[in-house]
Amino acid sequence: MAWALKLPLTDEVIESGLVQDFDASLSGIGQELGAGAYSMSDVLALPIFKQEESNLPPDTDNKILPFQYVLCASTSPAVKLHDETLTYLNQGQSYEIRMIDNRKIGELPEITGKMVKSIIRVVFHDRRLQYTEHQQLEGWRWNRPGDRILDLDIPMSVGIIDPRANPTQLNTVEFLWDPSKRTSVFIQVHCISTEFTMRKHGGEKGVPFRIQIDTFKENENEEYTEHLHSASCQVKVFKPKGADRKQKTDREKMEKRAPQEKEKYQPSYETTILTECSPWPEVTYVNNSPSPGFNSTHNSFPVAEGNGSPNHQPEPVIQAADNLLPTATPQDAQQWLHRNRFSPFCRLFTNFSGADLLKLTREDVIQICGPADGIRLFNALKGRVVRPRLTIYVCQESQQAREQQPKHENGDAAANTFFVYHAIYLEELTAAELTEKIAQLFNISPRQINQIFKQGPTGIHVLVSDEMIQNFQDEVCFVLDTMKDETNDGYHIILK
Repeated sequence: MAWALKLPLTDEVIESGLVQDFDASLSGIGQELGAGAYSMSDVLALPIFKQEESNLPPDTDNKILPFQYVLCASTSPAVKLHDETLTYLNQGQSYEIRMIDNRKIGELPEITGKMVKSIIRVVFHDRRLQYTEHQQLEGWRWNRPGDRILDLDIPMSVGIIDPRANPTQLNTVEFLWDPSKRTSVFIQVHCISTEFTMRKHGGEKGVPFRIQIDTFKENENEEYTEHLHSASCQVKVFKPKGADRKQKTDREKMEKRAPQEKEKYQPSYETTILTECSPWPEVTYVNNSPSPGFNSTHNSFPVAEGNGSPNHQPEPVIQAADNLLPTATPQDAQQWLHRNRFSPFCRLFTNFSGADLLKLTREDVIQICGPADGIRLFNALKGRVVRPRLTIYVCQESQQAREQQPKHENGDAAANTFFVYHAIYLEELTAAELTEKIAQLFNISPRQINQIFKQGPTGIHVLVSDEMIQNFQDEVCFVLDTMKDETNDGYHIILK
């Protein structure tokens, strides 16, 4: 009986405790939040919602990236919480980018003690301008002859080796660096954002750019083609001191906002962390050896087999030869979409093989991708090539002379003698474009070609101008001769 008497007492104790807990939980209902209560703005201000964490791509499970790139320039305070950061730069000013090795112990052992290669680009942020990037850059080149969009400040840089700036790629620089050593590269951006906006009545809003860094390691052939990491950030470039004024204006505007409005915007960070992104969709930088120069013995160019040196490629454009084949697997089709800048539609065509994509009609792709992208995708699938405005054929004079050497006994040239000509396709009909195409054909730098002349009546040399090229007949043939410039190491080209 003793244990039966204790049972009601225990129930009363438990019931009393539950009532007290329930009353305590209701005690705060109806009361106003005090100073010590949590608010949503306090939660959003926690470090997990700051830039450092939001830069990580989703579903990474706190993955630590192998490298981190930090641009030493402040971000704008006028950027909303969930938008990408925006950084203002001054035209021509040197800005440091710190190259940081974030690898864990034992991660990527194949690059330990070895160099990696990084390529820095200034590209367009807006998709509309990305589609016409080649034309935009060529227009800038025409308005700013001899200038570059992106340069390295080599004297200020630390730890970089073999820096290169391709003369035909104005928006790209590259270098080697050792991840185990301190590395900082200083860059200068010479174009401003308003140079690529439509001119109206003044006060035009400048377009944003992206600074993208792609890092590669060596493959079995000691070529830096194996992708390791890519990251980018959004920037706007102003005339000298303009970025400082814009930063001050944004800060003053934010100070005038109400506290609840300020909570919708990110604070300004002292540095800009480049966020992980997809690699630049372009097959480049396969060869690191310098391009061969002129052949001084024969006073002629070494003719290149194929499309010329990878170090002297033209501006990045979609190559006509990159046609999608019906035998392409879904994985090959996805890579083709990436290379041709159809990345936003990759998910829609996840399981499509090459044959599946090629079966789509013009109406199909327009319905799936919209009018603009649909027409572009349809033309890319069908491999439609735009006919060049002018085609000329060139042959080396020294090659002609060598071909004419075999003779019959009667002194006549051999009947089977023929000369090899190379086709040059021109789109813009300018002397600068002709110089680049000849340099690409003969595997040299355009800077080694000082002038191009056309042999006129009585053997005179007429300087080739844009107007002269515009009056060339289509499919005209020329024999190329070279003449060394006595003042420097360059050469003159003579079209005969």
